[in-house]
Amino acid sequence: MKKSSILTSVIGLMFMAGVCCSCHHEAPEEEPLSWLEEETYAGGKLGTTFNSSSSAYEDPTPAVTDVAAFKYGEYLFERNYTINTPPFAGLGPLYIRSSCIACHPGYGHGKRMDRYRADDWGNGYLLVVTDQNDTYVSSLTGMPQTKAVPPFKAPIDESQIQIEWLPYTDEWGNTFPDGETYSLIYPEVHIPASAYYVPLEVGDKTLAYGEEIVRLEGTIGIYGTGLLDAIPDDSLKAQYQKEYDAGATLNPAIWAGSDWAKTYQNAGHPLRFTYALSRGPLQDGPGANAIWNITNVTRGDRRYHYMTATYARVASQDPAVQAEFYKYFPEYNKTGNPETDIYNYLMSRELPAEMSNDDYVNLMVWHRGLAVPAARDLDNPTIQRGRKLFREIGCASCHRPSWTTGSDRFTDPNHFFTTADQRLPRYPNQKIWPYSDMIQHRLFMENDIRTGWCRTTPLWGRGLSAVCTGASDRLHDNRARNVIEAIMWHGNARSDARFSVEKFRTLSKKDRDAIVQFINAI
Repeated sequence: MKKSSILTSVIGLMFMAGVCCSCHHEAPEEEPLSWLEEETYAGGKLGTTFNSSSSAYEDPTPAVTDVAAFKYGEYLFERNYTINTPPFAGLGPLYIRSSCIACHPGYGHGKRMDRYRADDWGNGYLLVVTDQNDTYVSSLTGMPQTKAVPPFKAPIDESQIQIEWLPYTDEWGNTFPDGETYSLIYPEVHIPASAYYVPLEVGDKTLAYGEEIVRLEGTIGIYGTGLLDAIPDDSLKAQYQKEYDAGATLNPAIWAGSDWAKTYQNAGHPLRFTYALSRGPLQDGPGANAIWNITNVTRGDRRYHYMTATYARVASQDPAVQAEFYKYFPEYNKTGNPETDIYNYLMSRELPAEMSNDDYVNLMVWHRGLAVPAARDLDNPTIQRGRKLFREIGCASCHRPSWTTGSDRFTDPNHFFTTADQRLPRYPNQKIWPYSDMIQHRLFMENDIRTGWCRTTPLWGRGLSAVCTGASDRLHDNRARNVIEAIMWHGNARSDARFSVEKFRTLSKKDRDAIVQFINAI
Protein backbone atom coordinates (compact mmCIF):
# COMPACT_ATOMS: atom_id res chain seq x y z
CA MET A 1 0.00 0.00 0.00
CA LYS A 2 1.40 3.43 -0.92
CA LYS A 3 2.03 5.90 1.88
CA SER A 4 -0.05 8.56 0.13
CA SER A 5 -2.94 6.12 -0.12
CA ILE A 6 -2.79 5.52 3.60
CA LEU A 7 -2.65 9.19 4.50
CA THR A 8 -5.48 10.24 2.21
CA SER A 9 -7.91 7.43 3.05
CA VAL A 10 -10.76 8.68 5.21
CA ILE A 11 -13.37 6.52 6.84
CA GLY A 12 -15.34 6.71 10.08
CA LEU A 13 -15.84 3.30 11.67
CA MET A 14 -17.05 2.34 15.06
CA PHE A 15 -14.93 0.59 17.67
CA MET A 16 -16.88 -1.71 19.95
CA ALA A 17 -15.92 -2.06 23.58
CA GLY A 18 -13.99 -5.22 24.41
CA VAL A 19 -16.73 -7.15 26.19
CA CYS A 20 -18.23 -10.58 25.71
CA CYS A 21 -20.14 -10.42 22.48
CA SER A 22 -23.15 -12.31 23.80
CA CYS A 23 -23.60 -9.94 26.70
CA HIS A 24 -23.33 -6.30 25.74
CA HIS A 25 -23.11 -4.10 22.68
CA GLU A 26 -22.39 -0.39 22.45
CA ALA A 27 -23.33 2.15 19.81
CA PRO A 28 -20.75 2.77 17.10
CA GLU A 29 -18.12 5.37 17.80
CA GLU A 30 -16.16 7.21 15.14
CA GLU A 31 -12.46 6.50 15.08
CA PRO A 32 -9.70 9.04 14.46
CA LEU A 33 -8.99 9.49 10.76
CA SER A 34 -5.50 8.07 11.29
CA TRP A 35 -6.80 4.53 11.94
CA LEU A 36 -5.78 3.14 8.56
CA GLU A 37 -2.13 4.01 8.84
CA GLU A 38 -2.06 3.00 12.50
CA GLU A 39 -3.60 -0.40 11.86
CA THR A 40 -1.33 -1.11 8.92
CA TYR A 41 1.44 -1.15 11.53
CA ALA A 42 -0.09 -4.20 13.25
CA GLY A 43 2.81 -4.44 15.68
CA GLY A 44 3.35 -0.72 16.05
CA LYS A 45 6.34 1.11 14.64
CA LEU A 46 8.72 -1.00 16.75
CA GLY A 47 7.16 -4.38 16.03
CA THR A 48 6.04 -4.55 12.40
CA THR A 49 7.58 -6.09 9.29
CA PHE A 50 6.32 -5.32 5.79
CA ASN A 51 7.40 -8.71 4.51
CA SER A 52 4.39 -10.65 3.20
CA SER A 53 6.30 -13.53 1.60
CA SER A 54 6.69 -17.08 2.90
CA SER A 55 9.17 -15.80 5.50
CA ALA A 56 6.81 -13.15 6.88
CA TYR A 57 6.70 -14.70 10.37
CA GLU A 58 10.49 -14.91 10.67
CA ASP A 59 11.63 -11.27 10.62
CA PRO A 60 13.17 -9.39 13.55
CA THR A 61 11.37 -6.31 14.79
CA PRO A 62 12.91 -2.85 14.33
CA ALA A 63 13.51 -2.96 18.11
CA VAL A 64 16.07 -5.78 17.79
CA THR A 65 19.51 -4.24 18.18
CA ASP A 66 21.60 -7.40 18.59
CA VAL A 67 21.00 -8.99 15.19
CA ALA A 68 23.71 -11.60 15.75
CA ALA A 69 22.00 -12.82 18.93
CA PHE A 70 18.65 -12.89 17.11
CA LYS A 71 20.07 -14.99 14.26
CA TYR A 72 21.77 -17.38 16.67
CA GLY A 73 18.49 -17.78 18.57
CA GLU A 74 16.80 -18.53 15.26
CA TYR A 75 19.46 -21.16 14.65
CA LEU A 76 18.60 -22.81 17.98
CA PHE A 77 14.89 -22.75 17.12
CA GLU A 78 15.30 -24.37 13.72
CA ARG A 79 17.87 -27.10 14.29
CA ASN A 80 17.23 -30.63 15.56
CA TYR A 81 18.53 -31.48 19.02
CA THR A 82 20.53 -34.66 19.44
CA ILE A 83 21.95 -36.72 22.27
CA ASN A 84 25.49 -35.35 22.21
CA THR A 85 26.16 -32.82 19.41
CA PRO A 86 26.88 -29.32 20.82
CA PRO A 87 25.25 -26.82 20.92
CA PHE A 88 22.23 -29.05 20.33
CA ALA A 89 23.15 -31.74 22.83
CA GLY A 90 20.91 -33.15 25.51
CA LEU A 91 17.83 -34.52 23.73
CA GLY A 92 15.73 -36.77 25.96
CA PRO A 93 15.65 -39.16 27.69
CA LEU A 94 12.01 -38.54 26.78
CA TYR A 95 10.87 -35.83 24.40
CA ILE A 96 7.94 -34.49 22.43
CA ARG A 97 9.81 -33.13 19.40
CA SER A 98 13.51 -32.89 18.53
CA SER A 99 13.20 -29.25 17.39
CA CYS A 100 11.02 -26.21 17.99
CA ILE A 101 10.24 -25.62 14.33
CA ALA A 102 8.78 -29.13 14.09
CA CYS A 103 5.74 -27.82 16.01
CA HIS A 104 5.73 -24.39 14.36
CA PRO A 105 6.15 -24.85 10.59
CA GLY A 106 7.14 -21.57 9.04
CA TYR A 107 7.03 -20.12 12.59
CA GLY A 108 3.25 -20.33 12.57
CA HIS A 109 0.53 -22.63 13.84
CA GLY A 110 0.76 -26.38 13.44
CA LYS A 111 -1.24 -28.07 10.70
CA ARG A 112 -4.30 -30.31 10.88
CA MET A 113 -3.08 -33.90 10.73
CA ASP A 114 -4.71 -37.26 10.03
CA ARG A 115 -2.28 -39.17 12.23
CA TYR A 116 -0.07 -38.45 15.23
CA ARG A 117 3.60 -38.71 14.33
CA ALA A 118 6.11 -36.38 15.93
CA ASP A 119 8.34 -36.52 12.87
CA ASP A 120 5.61 -35.55 10.39
CA TRP A 121 6.44 -32.05 9.18
CA GLY A 122 4.01 -29.51 10.55
CA ASN A 123 2.53 -31.71 13.27
CA GLY A 124 2.09 -29.15 16.02
CA TYR A 125 -0.30 -31.33 17.98
CA LEU A 126 0.12 -31.92 21.67
CA LEU A 127 -1.88 -34.60 23.44
CA VAL A 128 -4.14 -33.66 26.34
CA VAL A 129 -4.95 -36.70 28.50
CA THR A 130 -7.38 -36.25 31.42
CA ASP A 131 -9.92 -38.08 33.51
CA GLN A 132 -13.65 -37.53 33.10
CA ASN A 133 -13.41 -34.39 35.30
CA ASP A 134 -10.83 -32.70 33.06
CA THR A 135 -8.03 -33.36 35.56
CA TYR A 136 -4.71 -34.15 33.93
CA VAL A 137 -3.45 -37.74 34.15
CA SER A 138 -0.56 -37.15 36.55
CA SER A 139 1.47 -40.23 35.58
CA LEU A 140 2.00 -38.55 32.21
CA THR A 141 3.51 -35.11 31.83
CA GLY A 142 1.09 -32.27 31.08
CA MET A 143 2.27 -32.44 27.48
CA PRO A 144 2.67 -36.21 27.06
CA GLN A 145 5.83 -37.50 25.44
CA THR A 146 5.73 -39.97 22.57
CA LYS A 147 9.46 -40.21 21.81
CA ALA A 148 12.45 -41.58 23.75
CA VAL A 149 16.19 -42.13 23.31
CA PRO A 150 17.70 -45.55 24.07
CA PRO A 151 17.46 -47.38 26.32
CA PHE A 152 14.24 -45.68 27.42
CA LYS A 153 10.74 -46.23 26.05
CA ALA A 154 8.18 -43.57 25.31
CA PRO A 155 5.30 -43.17 27.80
CA ILE A 156 2.93 -43.47 24.81
CA ASP A 157 3.64 -45.41 21.63
CA GLU A 158 2.60 -42.84 19.05
CA SER A 159 2.29 -45.44 16.28
CA GLN A 160 -0.88 -46.68 18.02
CA ILE A 161 -2.53 -43.25 18.37
CA GLN A 162 -5.56 -42.96 16.12
CA ILE A 163 -7.08 -39.67 14.94
CA GLU A 164 -10.49 -39.76 13.30
CA TRP A 165 -12.09 -36.69 11.72
CA LEU A 166 -15.84 -36.79 12.07
CA PRO A 167 -18.46 -34.67 10.29
CA TYR A 168 -20.63 -32.33 12.33
CA THR A 169 -23.94 -30.78 11.37
CA ASP A 170 -24.99 -27.66 13.26
CA GLU A 171 -28.55 -26.57 14.05
CA TRP A 172 -28.75 -24.74 10.72
CA GLY A 173 -27.84 -27.80 8.68
CA ASN A 174 -24.49 -26.23 7.73
CA THR A 175 -26.40 -23.88 5.43
CA PHE A 176 -26.75 -20.10 5.30
CA PRO A 177 -30.21 -18.60 4.67
CA ASP A 178 -29.22 -17.81 1.07
CA GLY A 179 -28.42 -21.48 0.40
CA GLU A 180 -24.62 -21.42 0.57
CA THR A 181 -23.31 -24.44 2.45
CA TYR A 182 -20.22 -25.18 4.53
CA SER A 183 -18.87 -28.29 6.23
CA LEU A 184 -17.64 -28.84 9.78
CA ILE A 185 -15.38 -31.57 11.15
CA TYR A 186 -13.88 -32.34 14.54
CA PRO A 187 -11.31 -34.86 15.82
CA GLU A 188 -11.74 -37.90 18.03
CA VAL A 189 -8.55 -39.46 19.40
CA HIS A 190 -8.19 -43.04 20.61
CA ILE A 191 -5.18 -44.57 22.34
CA PRO A 192 -5.41 -48.33 23.07
CA ALA A 193 -4.20 -49.73 26.37
CA SER A 194 -1.25 -51.39 24.63
CA ALA A 195 0.16 -47.95 23.70
CA TYR A 196 0.68 -46.83 27.30
CA TYR A 197 3.97 -47.65 29.03
CA VAL A 198 2.77 -46.30 32.36
CA PRO A 199 -0.45 -46.74 34.35
CA LEU A 200 -2.97 -43.91 34.11
CA GLU A 201 -2.90 -42.23 37.50
CA VAL A 202 -4.72 -39.14 38.71
CA GLY A 203 -3.27 -38.43 42.11
CA ASP A 204 -3.80 -41.56 44.20
CA LYS A 205 -6.39 -43.00 41.82
CA THR A 206 -5.57 -45.34 38.94
CA LEU A 207 -7.87 -45.17 35.94
CA ALA A 208 -8.89 -48.18 33.93
CA TYR A 209 -7.71 -47.86 30.34
CA GLY A 210 -10.55 -46.37 28.35
CA GLU A 211 -11.68 -44.13 31.22
CA GLU A 212 -9.30 -41.41 30.09
CA ILE A 213 -10.23 -38.61 27.68
CA VAL A 214 -7.74 -37.71 24.95
CA ARG A 215 -7.88 -34.42 23.07
CA LEU A 216 -5.62 -32.52 20.69
CA GLU A 217 -4.28 -29.01 21.03
CA GLY A 218 -2.37 -27.37 18.23
CA THR A 219 0.54 -25.01 18.67
CA ILE A 220 0.04 -21.25 18.37
CA GLY A 221 1.88 -18.74 16.21
CA ILE A 222 4.92 -17.32 17.95
CA TYR A 223 5.44 -14.03 16.11
CA GLY A 224 4.54 -10.90 18.08
CA THR A 225 4.58 -12.55 21.49
CA GLY A 226 7.04 -9.95 22.78
CA LEU A 227 4.47 -7.26 21.98
CA LEU A 228 1.73 -9.13 23.85
CA ASP A 229 4.09 -9.40 26.80
CA ALA A 230 4.44 -5.60 26.73
CA ILE A 231 0.71 -5.02 27.34
CA PRO A 232 0.62 -3.57 30.87
CA ASP A 233 -0.67 -5.76 33.66
CA ASP A 234 -3.12 -3.09 34.76
CA SER A 235 -4.52 -2.87 31.21
CA LEU A 236 -5.26 -6.59 31.27
CA LYS A 237 -6.91 -6.21 34.64
CA ALA A 238 -9.04 -3.31 33.37
CA GLN A 239 -10.19 -5.44 30.43
CA TYR A 240 -11.33 -8.22 32.76
CA GLN A 241 -13.16 -5.73 34.94
CA LYS A 242 -14.82 -4.10 31.94
CA GLU A 243 -16.11 -7.39 30.57
CA TYR A 244 -17.24 -8.58 33.98
CA ASP A 245 -19.09 -5.33 34.68
CA ALA A 246 -20.80 -5.64 31.29
CA GLY A 247 -22.22 -9.02 32.28
CA ALA A 248 -19.74 -11.36 30.65
CA THR A 249 -19.21 -14.78 32.22
CA LEU A 250 -15.49 -15.10 32.91
CA ASN A 251 -13.53 -18.09 34.13
CA PRO A 252 -13.89 -17.99 37.93
CA ALA A 253 -10.60 -19.82 38.28
CA ILE A 254 -8.88 -16.67 36.93
CA TRP A 255 -11.17 -13.71 37.73
CA ALA A 256 -12.91 -13.26 41.07
CA GLY A 257 -15.17 -10.33 40.18
CA SER A 258 -12.94 -7.44 41.19
CA ASP A 259 -9.48 -8.96 41.25
CA TRP A 260 -7.47 -11.94 40.07
CA ALA A 261 -8.49 -15.31 41.45
CA LYS A 262 -5.22 -16.69 40.16
CA THR A 263 -1.97 -15.28 38.84
CA TYR A 264 1.08 -17.04 37.44
CA GLN A 265 2.84 -18.90 40.26
CA ASN A 266 0.58 -16.83 42.53
CA ALA A 267 3.18 -14.07 42.21
CA GLY A 268 0.99 -11.33 40.72
CA HIS A 269 1.82 -11.99 37.06
CA PRO A 270 -1.44 -12.01 35.01
CA LEU A 271 -1.97 -15.10 32.89
CA ARG A 272 -1.77 -14.18 29.20
CA PHE A 273 -0.26 -17.03 27.14
CA THR A 274 -1.56 -20.40 25.84
CA TYR A 275 -5.16 -21.43 25.16
CA ALA A 276 -5.46 -22.52 28.79
CA LEU A 277 -3.87 -19.30 30.12
CA SER A 278 -1.24 -21.42 31.85
CA ARG A 279 1.63 -18.96 31.44
CA GLY A 280 2.34 -15.42 32.54
CA PRO A 281 5.32 -13.33 31.40
CA LEU A 282 7.00 -14.35 28.16
CA GLN A 283 10.30 -14.77 30.00
CA ASP A 284 8.74 -17.86 31.57
CA GLY A 285 6.19 -18.28 28.81
CA PRO A 286 5.60 -20.89 26.12
CA GLY A 287 8.96 -20.52 24.39
CA ALA A 288 11.06 -20.36 27.55
CA ASN A 289 9.23 -23.43 28.77
CA ALA A 290 9.13 -25.35 25.49
CA ILE A 291 12.85 -25.20 24.75
CA TRP A 292 13.18 -27.25 27.94
CA ASN A 293 10.20 -29.60 28.12
CA ILE A 294 9.63 -30.30 24.41
CA THR A 295 13.21 -31.49 23.98
CA ASN A 296 14.04 -32.22 27.66
CA VAL A 297 17.27 -30.26 27.27
CA THR A 298 18.36 -29.03 30.70
CA ARG A 299 19.72 -25.54 31.36
CA GLY A 300 21.16 -23.59 34.26
CA ASP A 301 17.82 -22.69 35.83
CA ARG A 302 16.24 -26.11 35.07
CA ARG A 303 18.70 -28.84 35.89
CA TYR A 304 16.10 -31.60 35.87
CA HIS A 305 14.04 -33.61 33.43
CA TYR A 306 10.45 -32.99 32.35
CA MET A 307 9.43 -36.28 33.90
CA THR A 308 6.95 -37.96 36.24
CA ALA A 309 7.91 -40.12 39.20
CA THR A 310 5.59 -42.83 37.88
CA TYR A 311 7.54 -43.05 34.64
CA ALA A 312 10.86 -43.11 36.53
CA ARG A 313 9.60 -45.98 38.69
CA VAL A 314 8.34 -48.02 35.73
CA ALA A 315 11.50 -47.46 33.66
CA SER A 316 13.81 -48.24 36.59
CA GLN A 317 12.08 -51.61 37.05
CA ASP A 318 12.10 -52.51 33.33
CA PRO A 319 14.65 -55.33 32.74
CA ALA A 320 15.28 -54.16 29.17
CA VAL A 321 16.15 -50.65 30.36
CA GLN A 322 18.28 -52.02 33.21
CA ALA A 323 20.27 -54.20 30.79
CA GLU A 324 21.25 -51.26 28.59
CA PHE A 325 21.36 -48.29 30.95
CA TYR A 326 25.07 -48.27 31.85
CA LYS A 327 25.97 -48.70 28.17
CA TYR A 328 24.48 -45.30 27.45
CA PHE A 329 25.09 -43.63 30.82
CA PRO A 330 28.24 -45.17 32.40
CA GLU A 331 28.79 -42.06 34.51
CA TYR A 332 25.60 -42.81 36.45
CA ASN A 333 26.88 -46.14 37.80
CA LYS A 334 26.81 -44.73 41.32
CA THR A 335 25.51 -47.65 43.37
CA GLY A 336 25.81 -50.62 41.03
CA ASN A 337 22.09 -51.21 41.44
CA PRO A 338 20.53 -50.36 38.07
CA GLU A 339 17.03 -49.79 39.47
CA THR A 340 18.35 -47.25 41.96
CA ASP A 341 20.70 -45.57 39.49
CA ILE A 342 18.04 -45.27 36.77
CA TYR A 343 15.48 -43.80 39.14
CA ASN A 344 17.97 -41.34 40.64
CA TYR A 345 19.13 -40.24 37.20
CA LEU A 346 15.61 -39.66 35.91
CA MET A 347 14.49 -37.75 39.00
CA SER A 348 17.70 -35.84 39.74
CA ARG A 349 17.40 -32.09 40.35
CA GLU A 350 21.14 -31.51 39.85
CA LEU A 351 21.80 -32.67 36.30
CA PRO A 352 24.45 -30.92 34.19
CA ALA A 353 23.17 -27.93 32.21
CA GLU A 354 23.02 -28.98 28.56
CA MET A 355 22.04 -25.54 27.19
CA SER A 356 24.40 -22.72 28.08
CA ASN A 357 23.12 -19.47 29.55
CA ASP A 358 24.35 -17.57 26.49
CA ASP A 359 22.40 -19.85 24.18
CA TYR A 360 19.27 -19.39 26.24
CA VAL A 361 19.66 -15.60 26.13
CA ASN A 362 20.05 -15.74 22.35
CA LEU A 363 16.92 -17.86 22.04
CA MET A 364 14.94 -15.33 24.09
CA VAL A 365 16.30 -12.38 22.09
CA TRP A 366 14.95 -14.16 19.03
CA HIS A 367 11.65 -15.15 20.68
CA ARG A 368 10.94 -11.66 22.02
CA GLY A 369 12.20 -10.11 18.80
CA LEU A 370 9.86 -11.69 16.23
CA ALA A 371 7.90 -9.09 14.27
CA VAL A 372 4.25 -9.06 13.25
CA PRO A 373 3.42 -8.81 9.53
CA ALA A 374 1.82 -5.53 8.57
CA ALA A 375 -1.88 -5.53 7.77
CA ARG A 376 -2.44 -5.56 4.03
CA ASP A 377 -4.75 -3.71 1.63
CA LEU A 378 -6.68 -1.82 4.28
CA ASP A 379 -7.50 0.85 1.68
CA ASN A 380 -9.43 -1.77 -0.33
CA PRO A 381 -13.17 -0.88 -0.16
CA THR A 382 -14.22 -4.52 0.30
CA ILE A 383 -11.81 -4.96 3.19
CA GLN A 384 -12.97 -1.71 4.72
CA ARG A 385 -16.55 -2.98 4.43
CA GLY A 386 -15.51 -6.21 6.16
CA ARG A 387 -13.80 -4.25 8.92
CA LYS A 388 -16.96 -2.24 9.56
CA LEU A 389 -19.17 -5.34 9.62
CA PHE A 390 -16.70 -7.19 11.87
CA ARG A 391 -17.36 -4.53 14.49
CA GLU A 392 -21.07 -4.13 13.83
CA ILE A 393 -21.92 -7.80 14.40
CA GLY A 394 -19.89 -7.95 17.62
CA CYS A 395 -16.74 -9.87 16.63
CA ALA A 396 -14.59 -7.05 17.99
CA SER A 397 -16.09 -7.58 21.42
CA CYS A 398 -13.88 -10.60 22.14
CA HIS A 399 -11.40 -10.00 19.33
CA ARG A 400 -10.49 -6.59 20.73
CA PRO A 401 -8.70 -4.79 17.90
CA SER A 402 -5.95 -2.79 19.59
CA TRP A 403 -3.93 -2.32 22.76
CA THR A 404 -1.25 0.15 23.78
CA THR A 405 1.90 -1.24 25.33
CA GLY A 406 3.35 0.27 28.50
CA SER A 407 6.92 0.97 29.50
CA ASP A 408 7.69 -2.72 28.90
CA ARG A 409 9.62 -3.24 32.10
CA PHE A 410 9.29 -6.97 31.62
CA THR A 411 9.39 -9.48 34.47
CA ASP A 412 10.78 -12.99 34.77
CA PRO A 413 9.44 -15.37 37.43
CA ASN A 414 12.60 -17.47 36.93
CA HIS A 415 14.73 -14.45 37.94
CA PHE A 416 17.00 -15.17 34.98
CA PHE A 417 16.34 -11.77 33.36
CA THR A 418 16.05 -8.68 35.50
CA THR A 419 13.89 -5.65 34.80
CA ALA A 420 17.04 -3.68 34.02
CA ASP A 421 18.35 -6.32 31.59
CA GLN A 422 19.10 -4.64 28.25
CA ARG A 423 19.66 -7.80 26.23
CA LEU A 424 16.04 -8.38 25.24
CA PRO A 425 14.19 -6.07 22.82
CA ARG A 426 11.47 -3.82 24.28
CA TYR A 427 8.32 -2.25 22.87
CA PRO A 428 7.32 0.78 24.94
CA ASN A 429 4.23 2.85 24.12
CA GLN A 430 3.23 1.08 20.91
CA LYS A 431 -0.32 0.86 19.56
CA ILE A 432 -0.66 -2.75 18.43
CA TRP A 433 -3.51 -4.60 16.69
CA PRO A 434 -3.62 -8.25 17.80
CA TYR A 435 -7.42 -8.58 17.67
CA SER A 436 -7.73 -10.40 20.99
CA ASP A 437 -9.02 -9.41 24.41
CA MET A 438 -6.51 -11.88 25.94
CA ILE A 439 -9.36 -13.44 27.94
CA GLN A 440 -10.86 -16.92 27.89
CA HIS A 441 -14.38 -17.52 26.59
CA ARG A 442 -16.46 -20.62 25.89
CA LEU A 443 -17.74 -21.81 22.52
CA PHE A 444 -19.19 -25.18 23.58
CA MET A 445 -17.85 -26.98 20.52
CA GLU A 446 -18.30 -30.69 19.94
CA ASN A 447 -15.45 -32.52 21.72
CA ASP A 448 -14.37 -29.19 23.09
CA ILE A 449 -11.05 -27.98 24.50
CA ARG A 450 -10.20 -29.14 28.02
CA THR A 451 -12.33 -27.22 30.59
CA GLY A 452 -14.20 -25.48 27.76
CA TRP A 453 -12.36 -22.20 28.42
CA CYS A 454 -10.12 -20.95 25.61
CA ARG A 455 -8.19 -17.69 25.28
CA THR A 456 -9.29 -15.52 22.37
CA THR A 457 -6.75 -16.21 19.64
CA PRO A 458 -4.99 -13.13 18.22
CA LEU A 459 -5.93 -12.78 14.56
CA TRP A 460 -3.01 -10.65 13.42
CA GLY A 461 -0.98 -12.22 10.63
CA ARG A 462 -3.16 -15.33 10.31
CA GLY A 463 -4.10 -14.45 6.74
CA LEU A 464 -0.53 -15.29 5.72
CA SER A 465 -0.65 -18.76 7.23
CA ALA A 466 -1.13 -20.57 3.91
CA VAL A 467 1.85 -18.70 2.45
CA CYS A 468 4.10 -19.26 5.47
CA THR A 469 3.07 -22.73 6.70
CA GLY A 470 1.20 -24.32 3.82
CA ALA A 471 -2.10 -24.52 5.72
CA SER A 472 -4.86 -22.20 6.89
CA ASP A 473 -6.24 -24.34 9.71
CA ARG A 474 -7.72 -22.50 12.70
CA LEU A 475 -9.05 -23.01 16.22
CA HIS A 476 -7.36 -24.84 19.09
CA ASP A 477 -7.19 -28.24 17.36
CA ASN A 478 -7.12 -27.03 13.74
CA ARG A 479 -10.61 -28.35 13.08
CA ALA A 480 -11.50 -25.28 11.02
CA ARG A 481 -9.98 -25.47 7.56
CA ASN A 482 -10.89 -21.89 6.67
CA VAL A 483 -12.30 -18.72 8.19
CA ILE A 484 -15.95 -19.57 7.50
CA GLU A 485 -15.65 -22.85 9.38
CA ALA A 486 -13.90 -21.08 12.27
CA ILE A 487 -16.72 -18.55 12.52
CA MET A 488 -19.46 -21.18 12.41
CA TRP A 489 -17.81 -23.23 15.17
CA HIS A 490 -18.63 -20.18 17.35
CA GLY A 491 -22.35 -20.75 16.83
CA ASN A 492 -23.44 -23.14 19.57
CA ALA A 493 -26.60 -21.98 21.36
CA ARG A 494 -24.61 -21.53 24.60
CA SER A 495 -21.55 -19.98 22.95
CA ASP A 496 -20.29 -16.60 24.14
CA ALA A 497 -20.18 -15.64 20.46
CA ARG A 498 -23.68 -16.79 19.55
CA PHE A 499 -24.96 -13.23 18.94
CA SER A 500 -22.24 -12.54 16.38
CA VAL A 501 -22.79 -15.81 14.51
CA GLU A 502 -26.53 -15.16 14.29
CA LYS A 503 -25.78 -11.75 12.78
CA PHE A 504 -23.15 -13.21 10.45
CA ARG A 505 -25.65 -15.74 9.09
CA THR A 506 -28.10 -13.01 8.07
CA LEU A 507 -25.53 -11.13 5.99
CA SER A 508 -25.41 -11.47 2.23
CA LYS A 509 -22.70 -13.69 0.77
CA LYS A 510 -20.94 -10.53 -0.43
CA ASP A 511 -20.81 -9.18 3.11
CA ARG A 512 -19.77 -12.51 4.61
CA ASP A 513 -16.94 -12.69 2.10
CA ALA A 514 -15.95 -9.13 2.97
CA ILE A 515 -15.52 -10.11 6.63
CA VAL A 516 -13.41 -13.08 5.61
CA GLN A 517 -11.23 -10.88 3.41
CA PHE A 518 -10.79 -8.43 6.27
CA ILE A 519 -9.78 -11.18 8.73
CA ASN A 520 -7.25 -12.45 6.19
CA ALA A 521 -5.91 -8.92 5.66
CA ILE A 522 -5.03 -8.18 9.27
